[in-house]
Amino acid sequence: MTTPNGTGFVHLHVHTHYSLLDGATRIEPMVERAKSLDMPAVAITDHGNMFGVIEFYHAAVAAGVKPIIGCEAYIAPGDRRMKQGSRIKDASYHLLLLAMNNDGYQNLMKLASIGYLEGFYYRPRIDMETLAAHSTGLLCTSTCLGAEIPQALLRHDRKRAEEVAEAYLKIFGADRFFIELQDHGMAEQRMINPELIDIATRLGVPVIATNDVHYLDHDDAEAHDVLCCISTRNLVTDEDRLKFPTDQFYFKTPDEMAALFESYPDAIANTLRVADLCNVDLDFKTRHAPVYRLPDERDENQYLRELVYDGANRKYGRVSDEIRERIDYELGVITEKGFSGYFLIVWDFMTYARSRGIPCAARGSGCSAVVSFCLDISMPDPLRYGLYFERFMDPDRDEMPDIDVDICQNGRAEVIEYVRRKYGHVANIITFGTLKAKAAVKDVSRVLGMGFKEANELTNLIPAELNVTIERAMELEPELRQRYETDGEVRRIIDIAKRVEGLSRHAGVHAAGVVVADTALDEFLPLYKSPSVEQIVTQYDGPTVERVGLLKFDLLGLRTLTTIARTRELVERATGETIDMDRLDLTDPRVYELFARGETRGIFQFESGGMRDVVMRMKPNRIEDLIAANALFRPGPMQYIDAYIARKHGEPWKTPHPIMTEVLSETYGIMVYQEQVSRLVNRLGGIELKRAFRLAKAISKKKTSMIEAERAPFYEGCARNGVSRDAAEHVFEDILKFGGYAFNKAHSTGYALIAHQTAWLKAYYPVEFMSALLTFEMGNTGKVVEYIDECRKMGIEVLPPDVNASNNDFTVDRTGVGGEARSAIRFGLCAVKGFGEKAAAAIRAARDDGGPFDSLFDFCERVDLTACGRSAVEPLINSGAFDSTGAMRKALTLVLDAAIDAGGKAQSDKRSGQMGLFGGDAAAKPVELKLPTGEWTEAEMLAREKAALGFYITRHPLVNAGPLIESCATSRTVDLGSLPEGTSVVLGGLVTASRSVMTRTQKKMSLITLEDLTGTVEAIVFPNDVPRFTAMLKPDAVVFLCGEVDRKREEPSLRVTDVIPAADAARSLGRNIVIEIPATDGEGSDILPALRELFRGYPGEQMPHLRFRLDDGICVTMRCSRGIGILFDERLQTELVRLIPPEHISVLSALNRPIPWTPPVEPVGAGSVRNVPTRRAVALTA
Repeated sequence: MTTPNGTGFVHLHVHTHYSLLDGATRIEPMVERAKSLDMPAVAITDHGNMFGVIEFYHAAVAAGVKPIIGCEAYIAPGDRRMKQGSRIKDASYHLLLLAMNNDGYQNLMKLASIGYLEGFYYRPRIDMETLAAHSTGLLCTSTCLGAEIPQALLRHDRKRAEEVAEAYLKIFGADRFFIELQDHGMAEQRMINPELIDIATRLGVPVIATNDVHYLDHDDAEAHDVLCCISTRNLVTDEDRLKFPTDQFYFKTPDEMAALFESYPDAIANTLRVADLCNVDLDFKTRHAPVYRLPDERDENQYLRELVYDGANRKYGRVSDEIRERIDYELGVITEKGFSGYFLIVWDFMTYARSRGIPCAARGSGCSAVVSFCLDISMPDPLRYGLYFERFMDPDRDEMPDIDVDICQNGRAEVIEYVRRKYGHVANIITFGTLKAKAAVKDVSRVLGMGFKEANELTNLIPAELNVTIERAMELEPELRQRYETDGEVRRIIDIAKRVEGLSRHAGVHAAGVVVADTALDEFLPLYKSPSVEQIVTQYDGPTVERVGLLKFDLLGLRTLTTIARTRELVERATGETIDMDRLDLTDPRVYELFARGETRGIFQFESGGMRDVVMRMKPNRIEDLIAANALFRPGPMQYIDAYIARKHGEPWKTPHPIMTEVLSETYGIMVYQEQVSRLVNRLGGIELKRAFRLAKAISKKKTSMIEAERAPFYEGCARNGVSRDAAEHVFEDILKFGGYAFNKAHSTGYALIAHQTAWLKAYYPVEFMSALLTFEMGNTGKVVEYIDECRKMGIEVLPPDVNASNNDFTVDRTGVGGEARSAIRFGLCAVKGFGEKAAAAIRAARDDGGPFDSLFDFCERVDLTACGRSAVEPLINSGAFDSTGAMRKALTLVLDAAIDAGGKAQSDKRSGQMGLFGGDAAAKPVELKLPTGEWTEAEMLAREKAALGFYITRHPLVNAGPLIESCATSRTVDLGSLPEGTSVVLGGLVTASRSVMTRTQKKMSLITLEDLTGTVEAIVFPNDVPRFTAMLKPDAVVFLCGEVDRKREEPSLRVTDVIPAADAARSLGRNIVIEIPATDGEGSDILPALRELFRGYPGEQMPHLRFRLDDGICVTMRCSRGIGILFDERLQTELVRLIPPEHISVLSALNRPIPWTPPVEPVGAGSVRNVPTRRAVALTA
């Protein structure tokens, strides 16, 4: 578009959302806007960074708009390394830089890197020295009001303004330095613009007009203001806050800009001149992978072949023609694409890791290559599991290979350091956190001043669905839609939240990504470093790193591999046996029995309640079942789990064609894997395997055009294979239907093998395995509670911490229970809250030096109290760690200060060389005080223990109620996360906290924390029920909560519909009442009519049953006649125990488990029933 006088215009000062929480401009819509306005070019100039330039470059090129790559840098007033100025605005000025060519792009990357790596102080800063050194190919402007020249003019320091302008002119020359004019309706800009024009005229420098674009549309001004408040943590109503002075910082049209600068038409025209000067042409074809240093003069392709065949001989024994053909095919593709060095580097660092005892394994599609298997990069044999190389590497696509590696968490940093030492140029990869639906609504609610409770309530209406949008949430949640339509405040929040949703919020470090290059990384991309961490990170994200031709590895620290390594270490320490995890028997029934029993806590990928249910029904007996379970237990394919299980256990199945039957036989006719989809397309339709894999990916991503392009070739291929058109159409539709859910079999296989390894360890070395699990979950109280409960079920005792026996981590204690080997797990010191490794090391050092501690005073005199002071010792006392000294916890707490003082004095005297009280030195007997008598009450002791550990270990307050809860509770708190929204459950446990909150309608609602032996859950009591239930929900009350699972939050909660005190369990939760009547020799009984008469007086819904024990010992149980239901309340219980001894009365729950109950009174006539002979069993109904 041209202006009314025919002059075009280009925006040269644009901030995208990569100016984090300052820019609100999305790249693609911005480029499309430029195109729609006939702008020949557009710039990106984010604050201090180049995060978005490659995304911008591709979007602009695709739209036919020239991309101008720039950055609004921060320049220090002096040396970039000097941290001067107490305020942000005093620490740096703004400076707009644009790349004119590829040299300029290179220098811009250098400067953007220097800002973060060398000059960071409030902002990433460069200085005049670095600017001069890296100015080639760059164009510079005087920039905005935040720049040094305008700032000098605002101070009325014209001389300084001209000095700075002359300094830039000296660096860039008159053809690359421009005076920038802006007009956002601000008095300051209109005041200095004439002076800027005057300086430009005096120096012979051209002027340009820009708008400091921070958002796309004028209507986005309010959303941008909210975004700034999110950044500064202010409310919009705060007076003294960062606020843009006008609403004119949007992407204006050329007409609007021409009208603003009507008096300076050259400033508009010169934007086109700048656009003509800027011609960056990026190369995305050249790769910059490091070269693997060969041990001799061999070629890397030859060396890779030798390594692969060495591995093949080791793995297969005899290399058959089939194996050789597959290896040669893969090596041919790898060599042709120039990726031999890539595989050698992966092999190299994984070989190093294993040599250091650091477990690692490839996952995902990288497991599809036989080359990877032979190099010990991946675990599964692709030939054994039907994995195809084309799933990993398309021979026709010029794409970098991508082998993701799981690595032991404890050794990840060491392996990355090895790569850094060997290959020289390594960095972590950046990732960007975005304002997702929940975060956007929550942040906007806070900024607009909505109360915390109301904001949480609104945010919780957003469903906990992966990648849910606000628009989608309003479709799924009627209450959210209703509030949007009826509440003006909510409407404003949602409307603004939708405008900021998806914008980048902060930069972080990718959990796995590492980039490796053959020369300095800032030759190819800019670098970033957060001031809070030392890691150097790329400014480009993972996909962009690959786009610019760099080699990326995903090294994900996997805790499970760390657990496996720790378990092996404990086993070897105890038995001398070294377990080879690669040689486990994959047919071992003992392992699959563990899955079938649902004992999968701690088993990789099989821990959740839902997955436990699946494997208990599936009863896997082969590795293929675990692979299938891994692939099926996901949204979408879950609907086929029941069919898989039924067919596995004998239900007949068939397919439309024998080839389909053959391909799907492993999964009983169900399309589970992408590999199966591709093989069907290949075998039935005669379509090349590499094309078949592209089709499988297109189906999973719903790319209709790619799918339809293969339909006709598939039908033609089917016809050549003798498949009728009807059958071909039916099969293709099945492929589309099931293929959309198909999973990467290579990924599922790799993870199933790790799951099998963890299950094998749990089956054969349960104590070592559980000890390792607990060690690596020390920081997660919920998991520790869960695993301690699992230990209890497995018959493994978990012993409390002990200053005389515990180490840092959980350990196997072979003296804990009768000296039996592997009999118990000893709690680790570092699992005590607030207790660190330094304090634990001090305890171990003193213990190693002087033996066990015989008292608290002995401990305080020998342990370095600077490392393990009062704040560390008190939690140890409360956790029971001093119980082995024979002293009571309360007494130790009361004398702790005296013990610390005495110990500190003794250590001070020893350091100063003074003699002890008894002469001599360190061997002097520690001072002892007489300990007070008495102990905390059990409740106080347990409360302190829980405060120290996060849970109870000596004895849970619910232990006595355990049988009752097990009988009546239909679920446990730990299982709620695997239950669907709205599932009705009964939970039993201890009320540990209760608080009231007010709803938006000012009604009182109660939030209850219920704890059982597996964890805790928040339960919501709604206003109408609060009066009924409040008295029953006092802290420490043992109750049953009936209600529905609420999955709308990240953590599941319970919507309470009923509360039942434990004492009322038999009456309220008993479903069947079983009365046992022993047989006697007499004739004619009056007990049955008496029971019938009694029952009629207490009608209810519980069903009475009579159990007759016949003379031959056989029991016969009969339900009373239909229509007889009773209410088993205290009155009936009182009457009943006068007829029947209480030991002959059983109350069964809905789970058909006996509910412990206590008669309300002493039974009267307890022996009477024995004096009344029963009738013949066949004739009896009540």
